[in-house]
Amino acid sequence: MKKISVLLAATALISVMATSAWSKTLVYCSEGSPEGFDPSLYTAGTTFDASSRTVYSRLVEFKHGGTEIEPGLADSWSVSADGTEYTFKLHPGVKYQTTDFFTPTRDFNADDVIFSFERQLKADNPWNKYVEGGSYEYAAGMGFPELIKSIEKVDDLTVKFVLNHPEAPFLADLAMDFASIVSKEYADKLAADGKMAQLNQQPLGTGPFTFVAYQPDAVIRYKANETYFKGKEKIDDLVFAITSDAAVRAQKLKAGECHLIPYPNAADVSELKKDENLTVLEQAGLNVSYLAYNTLIAPFDKAEVRKALNMAINKQAIVDAVFQGAAAVAKNPIPPTMWSYNDAVVDDKYDPDASKKMLADAGVKDLKMKIWAMPVSRPYMLNARRAAELMQADLAKVGVDAEIVTHEWAEYLKLSSDKNRDGAVILGWTGDNGDPDNFMDTLLGCDAVGGNNRAQWCNKEFDDLMTKAKLTADVAERTKAYEQAQLIFKKEAPWNTLDHSLVFVPMSKKVSGFFMDPLGIHRFDGVDISE
Repeated sequence: MKKISVLLAATALISVMATSAWSKTLVYCSEGSPEGFDPSLYTAGTTFDASSRTVYSRLVEFKHGGTEIEPGLADSWSVSADGTEYTFKLHPGVKYQTTDFFTPTRDFNADDVIFSFERQLKADNPWNKYVEGGSYEYAAGMGFPELIKSIEKVDDLTVKFVLNHPEAPFLADLAMDFASIVSKEYADKLAADGKMAQLNQQPLGTGPFTFVAYQPDAVIRYKANETYFKGKEKIDDLVFAITSDAAVRAQKLKAGECHLIPYPNAADVSELKKDENLTVLEQAGLNVSYLAYNTLIAPFDKAEVRKALNMAINKQAIVDAVFQGAAAVAKNPIPPTMWSYNDAVVDDKYDPDASKKMLADAGVKDLKMKIWAMPVSRPYMLNARRAAELMQADLAKVGVDAEIVTHEWAEYLKLSSDKNRDGAVILGWTGDNGDPDNFMDTLLGCDAVGGNNRAQWCNKEFDDLMTKAKLTADVAERTKAYEQAQLIFKKEAPWNTLDHSLVFVPMSKKVSGFFMDPLGIHRFDGVDISE
């Protein structure tokens, strides 16, 4: 079966590359398969690259290569003096993509905005649980159902969000992938036909590229949206050639079988830089990798046990082995490039003897645990299996028997959110909007327990600081709250913070107009390729 799927993938890719004789085709060797194509249901960058950043648009957008907000589907917006009302003037004449599976009969309007958000906010909305086992993890984890009082249609091209309280990062939140706008007309047709799940399989939006087809674990095909409201893209065809092995991605790039790849092995970077046909972009990642304990399960419910386990693990050895110098050991849940980073925080030192004593003092002996290792490369953790093996060896030295487990990527993300999950999970985060809230509240807030908060950690003092930081637009006041919260985080140790990495994007010199993004996404709007 495996040989057949590999052959099919190769055949599909060859046929795609052959189209370049009469159209501009860019092939992106992506690192994994999307969980689905409705970005509101997910949090993984792999899924966002394949859905929200190709097919969809948002009310506001991040400028290429940064976190500054610019108009998207909304031409302008105004905010009330008390910070609780946001009124958006929508761009007129925006067309939805026409596909083989749906032909729109009207332009984008306020009804689509209201539908796109209300399905995520209201438990009684028929679209709230339209995918079995799926949930609007981002909206819930960020407290949107409690934050948004109402969304009102002023007219077809004007929509107002009314909040229950001021929310400093709200505008930046609306530029995030989960806030992508979907077609209510398309959704209504699917509901009428009894095919609601198709929204997550055959996406349709207003973005730069139109979805054509997906061959699972092999190829995703897109074409330029002929009616894109910002103008047709220079690329005619965009192809995601799904290639999970980083070494194979590098080989394909060097052979000219793809034009751009993400997340190369650290050991391959120097060789790729030497290739005269390639350019290798690099920048400090707005990211963190961590080992999240399940703080609801004994003995991981005790901070002293978590800190003892942290002290057993040699993080510098992990960074050296996995990243070969292209990362730094992390001590905080936010990266040092982000405002409000508290450099005064003292990390849990590597001290196996002290670790062993702390475990004994806590009454823990003959501990057996699981370490969950991601099956895919991510910018913040290129090789989770290798990292887990090093942790396993370190923990054995203090008498802890650790078993390494993994799952297919979509299943890994789903199961690792379970409140009853056993052991500790290796995962990480790349910032979505440049705000500390997107790390600290999204990953560690009480609202995110059972979702993005893989530690299942709810600390009232920490959570109150998160709320305080969001209620004011004063950056100095927000900084104080986040700095204090980082001290609480370190004292309680729901994670072992592992690393902050550099990020590399190797690509063919034929590619132009591609920007590295601090938010870790791969965008192909504005990109061109020479023949």
